[in-house]
Amino acid sequence: MNAYSGPALVTLATSLLLFACAAYVGRCRIRFEVKAPATTGHPQFEVAYRIQMNTIENAVAFLPALWIFTLSVSSQWATVLGGFWLAGRAWYALAYARDPGKRGPGFMLAMFAFAVLLVGGGWGVVRGLIS
Repeated sequence: MNAYSGPALVTLATSLLLFACAAYVGRCRIRFEVKAPATTGHPQFEVAYRIQMNTIENAVAFLPALWIFTLSVSSQWATVLGGFWLAGRAWYALAYARDPGKRGPGFMLAMFAFAVLLVGGGWGVVRGLIS
């Protein structure tokens, strides 16, 4: 095991989450007969599509923050915070699919983890520059 196994596992799990979201969109596309390239149709398809897009949007910001924190602060803490982000995003997706109005707690958990990674990573980079 190397120093980056934890963050690497979080990165792989993030890829799996993105794949699961895409698969859910595909299942909804078939179930509700929403033909590509349409992105609107049945309300549950639209929910699935928004879950996928929101997760992609967040992953694009999360992954660099995870790795900058890993390299400039702590691999162990990046793994823990990345795990919280993943748990929050999974909670968000499941809650959104059931009732869009109840997606807030998962969103907040993921955003908290992301904010700590972003601010901590920024602090780590600045600390490295001035030392």
